[in-house]
Amino acid sequence: MQKNNKNALRVRFAPSPTGKMHLGNVRTALENYLFAQKHHGSFILRVEDTDFERNFDPGAHQILADLAWLNLSFDEGPYFQSQRTDLYQEKLNLLAEKKMVYRCFCTQEELEKKRERQIALKKPPRYDRTCLHLTEEQIQKNLAEHKPCIWRFHVDETKSVSFEDLAHGTLSFDLANFSDFAITRQDGSFTFIFANAIDDALMQITHVLRGDDHLSNTVSQIAIFKALQIETPIYWHLPVLCNKNGKKLSKRDFGFSLEDLKSTGYLSQALVNYLGIIGGSVVDEIMTLEQLVQTLPDKPSSTSHITYDLEKLNWVNRKWIEKLSAQELANACKPFLVQQYKLDHVSPEKLGILIGLVQSDLVTLQDSIAATKFYFAAPTIAPTLDQATKDILEQSLKHLKSFDIWSQYLKQEAKKNNLPLSKLFPLIREILTGSPKGPHVQGIFEVLETIEVERRLKKALVA
Repeated sequence: MQKNNKNALRVRFAPSPTGKMHLGNVRTALENYLFAQKHHGSFILRVEDTDFERNFDPGAHQILADLAWLNLSFDEGPYFQSQRTDLYQEKLNLLAEKKMVYRCFCTQEELEKKRERQIALKKPPRYDRTCLHLTEEQIQKNLAEHKPCIWRFHVDETKSVSFEDLAHGTLSFDLANFSDFAITRQDGSFTFIFANAIDDALMQITHVLRGDDHLSNTVSQIAIFKALQIETPIYWHLPVLCNKNGKKLSKRDFGFSLEDLKSTGYLSQALVNYLGIIGGSVVDEIMTLEQLVQTLPDKPSSTSHITYDLEKLNWVNRKWIEKLSAQELANACKPFLVQQYKLDHVSPEKLGILIGLVQSDLVTLQDSIAATKFYFAAPTIAPTLDQATKDILEQSLKHLKSFDIWSQYLKQEAKKNNLPLSKLFPLIREILTGSPKGPHVQGIFEVLETIEVERRLKKALVA
């Protein structure tokens, strides 16, 4: 239910279920959540599902699951625009009575030809108001012939609009530079621009936080607010996420899709942490959601874009992996491991020990597949050993009762034979895991257990 306190801060996250959640969506949701938390306001979820043909996620089940995974809880909602058509129709009727909207019967083909001609003449492409001048008789004739039409908002080009933006201050725009925009589609559904503005008004949204790429939409919506004599919210146009080439982040950039990041094994805590600090300056960069609330700046940056840095995200994710207990990390890695290995014979305790052994080597959870391969499959290729090393390892098989006894023997024999430990132990690690680098040999010994260590050593000695 909506709160009755008119002075209460109210923000909303309004995703469209026409595609999968991406980083831009996530950052917008996060900033709205942090803003509401810091100012003791309400965070509202509104699903903008009026574009029925492109509805990818009916019921917004994936959106809800994504927000839950990110731990971004909302105070109200979800509200669905598809269930609020009567409210939009009421406001449309009001504008029609005031002669502030009109029916447009131009076809897409006609509009495209006009647009191409305007571009050829080096004019800004905008609707030429052909249908604004139709007589009532012409309108009724078109309706009687069942010609498809939309409603357009008549922009008063003699006026300008102004609004407050937290990052940019007061912004003013001359409406002479804006076209009469559509507020319905031919199927009768309402466009984003109109439904969004009406909902912000009816839901008493006090602050609108969204991407800087919505700036032109904001101007159109302010015009709607003015026409309906509705109080305008305060805006914060967030910097747009760009790749390293300065272009807006797109599907071609890895990590654009939240699903990509989840399936690769990025932690939700790390993703929220990264998006919360990107473009800012903080002393301690690794922060929980609660700490991000406290560090949200009172004066937002006025930059129009910020760069998405995958290397920095990897660093943050690695730091969060380091923060988890071995058992917590094992639970997080398990869905990735079961895709590659049979875990039926691996107890939760053993899995925790195994994951703890490779924890410092993981950047993402997916890395656990390669990092733990040595446990599930013995190396197929053994390193080349000289005779002295072979003799030491062969004799060491008699001392495998414990790692301490075995390693003590190895150190003694290595010293007698002038074999540096810095050479011997990497060879042993390579025999046991397939790589001279990786977990410490004691951990490998304990997780594989004596029988398997002996088997791998013997195989290497006869290679």
